[in-house]
Amino acid sequence: MAPGVRYNRLRMEKSDAESGGETLRARVEASLDKVRPAMQADGGDARVVECDEETGRVGIEMLGACRGCPLSQLDFAYAIESLIRREVPEVREIFAV
Repeated sequence: MAPGVRYNRLRMEKSDAESGGETLRARVEASLDKVRPAMQADGGDARVVECDEETGRVGIEMLGACRGCPLSQLDFAYAIESLIRREVPEVREIFAV
């Protein structure tokens, strides 16, 4: 098992020390903040509407120009989802709202 990782409630998660004591939502928001400027440059945005610490489920809502844009699904899958999964590995499911 990797340092700083412990087995808890039938899933792997980082210890509080490893995550800096931040909540899951705060770390997801910080990841989203990294791609937000690109979305806002095109008149869109995204926000976290659901974040369950126990299950690791995260719901993201696309806003503004991103809401109806066919490319927003690509943005969601390739930019938002991959970044959150890489930076917040205890997230188990990410879904669009």
